[in-house]
Amino acid sequence: MACSAAAGVEATALLSPRCPAPSPPDGRSRRRLALASRTRHRSLRAAAQRPHKSTTGADPLNNRANPRSDEAAVSAEKERQRKYNDGDGISNLQLEDLVGLIQNTEKNILLLNQARLQAMEHADKILKEKEALQRKINILETRLSETNAQHKLSSEGNVSDSPLLLEFDVLKEDNILLKEDIEFFKTKLIEIAETEEGIFKLEKERALLDASLRELESRFIAAQANMMKLGPRDAWWEKVEKLEDLLETTANQVEHAAVILDHNHDLQDRLDNLEASLQAANISKFSCSLVDLLQQKVKLVEDRFQACNSEMHSQIELYEHSIVEFHDTLSKLIEESEKRSLENFTGNMPSELWSKISLLIDGWLLEKKIAYNDASMLREMVRKRDSRLREAYLSYRGTENRDVMDSFLKMALPGTSSGLHIAHIAAEMAPVAKVGGLADVISGLGKALQKKGHLVEIILPKYDCMQVDQVSNLKVLDVLVQSYFEGNMFNNKIWTGTVEGLPVYFIEPQHPAMFFSRAQYYGEHDDFKRFTYFSRAALELLYQSGKKVDIIHCHDWQTAFVAPLYWDVYANLGFNSARICFTCHNFEYQGTAPARDLAWCGLDVEHLDRPDRMRDNSHGRINAVKGAIVYSNIVTTVSPTYALEGGRGLQDTLKVHSRKFLGILNGIDTDTWNPSTDRYLKVQYNAKDLQGKAANKAALREQLNLASAYPSQPLVGCITRLVAQKGVHLIRHAIYKTAELGGQFVLLGSSPVPEIQREFEGIADHFQNNNNIRLILKYDDALSHCIYAASDMFIVPSIFEPCGLTQMIAMRYGSVPIVRKTGGLNDSVFDFDDETIPMEVRNGFTFVKADEQGLSSAMERAFNCYTRKPEVWKQLVQKDMTIDFSWDTSASQYEDIYQKAVARARAVA
Repeated sequence: MACSAAAGVEATALLSPRCPAPSPPDGRSRRRLALASRTRHRSLRAAAQRPHKSTTGADPLNNRANPRSDEAAVSAEKERQRKYNDGDGISNLQLEDLVGLIQNTEKNILLLNQARLQAMEHADKILKEKEALQRKINILETRLSETNAQHKLSSEGNVSDSPLLLEFDVLKEDNILLKEDIEFFKTKLIEIAETEEGIFKLEKERALLDASLRELESRFIAAQANMMKLGPRDAWWEKVEKLEDLLETTANQVEHAAVILDHNHDLQDRLDNLEASLQAANISKFSCSLVDLLQQKVKLVEDRFQACNSEMHSQIELYEHSIVEFHDTLSKLIEESEKRSLENFTGNMPSELWSKISLLIDGWLLEKKIAYNDASMLREMVRKRDSRLREAYLSYRGTENRDVMDSFLKMALPGTSSGLHIAHIAAEMAPVAKVGGLADVISGLGKALQKKGHLVEIILPKYDCMQVDQVSNLKVLDVLVQSYFEGNMFNNKIWTGTVEGLPVYFIEPQHPAMFFSRAQYYGEHDDFKRFTYFSRAALELLYQSGKKVDIIHCHDWQTAFVAPLYWDVYANLGFNSARICFTCHNFEYQGTAPARDLAWCGLDVEHLDRPDRMRDNSHGRINAVKGAIVYSNIVTTVSPTYALEGGRGLQDTLKVHSRKFLGILNGIDTDTWNPSTDRYLKVQYNAKDLQGKAANKAALREQLNLASAYPSQPLVGCITRLVAQKGVHLIRHAIYKTAELGGQFVLLGSSPVPEIQREFEGIADHFQNNNNIRLILKYDDALSHCIYAASDMFIVPSIFEPCGLTQMIAMRYGSVPIVRKTGGLNDSVFDFDDETIPMEVRNGFTFVKADEQGLSSAMERAFNCYTRKPEVWKQLVQKDMTIDFSWDTSASQYEDIYQKAVARARAVA
């Protein structure tokens, strides 16, 4: 049954429950409703806009409608509404929807009008741009026609009158002049480069001369000491003075005797005259008696003179005997002193000379010019610093090698050795091939072990980008060492030279891939392949040379392959005298690759791709560092705290092998980093005389154009690579915090990450007009020395730091460190305000959390101590400068674990 909707909301609310609600209109109904709505809307608007016209009963004076007429109109409107509702079945609820549609339509119309206006404005803009382009086209057409006319005139022979051609000729002449200027400047640049190279060579020679001078001074002091040991020099000088006094007395006596003798001769002459006169005068017998008396007196004088003369001769003989005895003793003293001085010179000869002799012997062996036993004997003589080798090498220098070799072989005698033969296999070594701290460790540890009497050798790749000018006596051996790789045997050239006084072997692979001719040390797509090749070739060099090495020390993942190669390949060939030491300098880099890649260097993939050997702990790849930990006899890292902080995924492996794992804090090269001899400083200084530090601070301020009105204004230094590990967000905060505290800040360093480099370039631009902040975004070795010497404090806010060297160098130069307690920083810097630590070891300011609040607190404490307690600060600086961060302590620890490993090996054998 059809139900009609009542008009109004009230009627709708009272609908019978039995009557279903009206169904929504279909598509045709919707269109009809919309059309009706639009029609009604237009009619209502039109009615509202036009004036009402009265039909019946209108008042023309006041334009009022007739009431009856109004009532009729209302009634008619209601009737229409009723009919409309009844005819179409539209409820009041649907009418509300229609009103919403109308409102939306009005809004759309408004938006369309706005869009139309914007389109008209855009069209006007386009028309203006079109007119401007048309004007430009007209100008260009005009110029084109002028150019065509000029070209036509030129073709008719009026070339000289064409201004364009004249201008072209002028430009050609200018171009020729510019080319000449460029060639001139190129020549000047070449001359400047040659001059710089010459200056560098002169600097190097000067450094060598300085070293020689210091060595001669030390020898002179030693010789003086030896002279004092042989006898009291004052006693000898006293004896000489006595002899001189005796000689002077004797001379006086001789002169006195000569005077008496002259006087005697005068008396004799007088007596003779008197006798003649008496004889002539025939005087009495009494007178003769007087003459006899006088003659007796003369004889007595003569006897006295003879006695005096005899005494004088005996004194002269005694003097001459004493002089001879003195000269004999002095000759013996000089001879013995020269002998001791020579022995001292032999023992303190430059290490570089002994390294050259060692390389010479190894070269003869590799070239098969001498037997293995002879080479072993000669190496032992080198280790003992045998003076005969030195004398032979120096005497035959400049002659044929055959003469030197023959001389050496004559001296070769069997001997025993208490020192160790240590071979370092590494990817870096300072200063010849330096990327990071590994290079400094190889040089510093090698020199320290060499000074302790051990035979130390280094094996490196021969990079095409290495600093060959830092290698002395670089030469290629007349021998090729073959090594296995990818199923084939490849030749390797062997170069030798000395670096920092250490003998170094450089391996140059003759492989088609040119592994080390890439113009960079790391960062190649095939680094895993490059260094597996090098590890195999380095072991092959040791094996073919026939050396009985005691310790093979490999470093980081690049040479970690040495450990499994040694035990799985070369030990089976009889090369098993050595023990392997592996040092991981940074567990962030572990050398992972697919397991199949191990087969390149001849390792057994099936044998090694196991969880207890070389398979990585977190994925199925091979991990080179894990393999070295498993296969080495000794495993170390670069600080005790870093050893405890975990191995970046290798914690379980290190726990299994904890008995052979320890952390040894690195040292620094105290010859290079020494404020009392540093040639880069304006004024050298030491802990007892800090005025030189103030002078260097003033010099750096002048060099970097920093404010210098307040000499005591604290200067904070930071020298670092700008990478995430170093805490770049904390370095940035330190810059602003220093400015807030009223100090000065100098940053030296750059970033390999473009985003970080750009960020710090922006900070540098922000502070470019601030004369208290300087950011030098590059590395400059000479400037680094000056910053260490000038700074009062030194920031090292690392997120993690295996060892760290900058804090040690800073303290050596009297710059108090502000560091985060992590890794090697925790092992070398102890907080000044920590009362749980003995006062004598507190040397800096530390913080724990890697956040800005912790760094701010440490900086504030340091600034307060500097400004409010200057005397306390001075004592802290002096204490820091006297701390021993040399390699001697670290080398002693390595020496101890080396010897224990070798002793265990010999006990097993």
